[in-house]
Amino acid sequence: MPVRLLAALVVGLEAIGVLALAGWQVVALIGGDTDSVVSSVALIVLTVIGAAIIGAFAVATARDVSAGRSGGIVTQLLILSVAIGAVTGEWAAPGIALLIAAPAVVGLILLVLAVRAAAPRRRDDD
Repeated sequence: MPVRLLAALVVGLEAIGVLALAGWQVVALIGGDTDSVVSSVALIVLTVIGAAIIGAFAVATARDVSAGRSGGIVTQLLILSVAIGAVTGEWAAPGIALLIAAPAVVGLILLVLAVRAAAPRRRDDD
């Protein structure tokens, strides 16, 4: 299996994870576990848009489109920054941070390998 398809699979699973996060936010909104309905709805909309964008990166990566790989790499770096945030601060949760970071590290490695595989081969004309 080409590395780009493995990378696309990881990014696609992350899109599903972000969509599940939106579902969790909807449940919190319906359950009254929010301070502001307007802010909660806005956050849900932005989360769904983010999931759609990550899904588009997965499809583009599977189709060997450079923009998909680039967007996927940026996504992995953003996910890693969230993981770093989860391991620091007053409510630090190292276990959660590891669960967030692990797929991002795997995705980042696969995407970089996919970039290398897609790069044109250099020919030395000595």
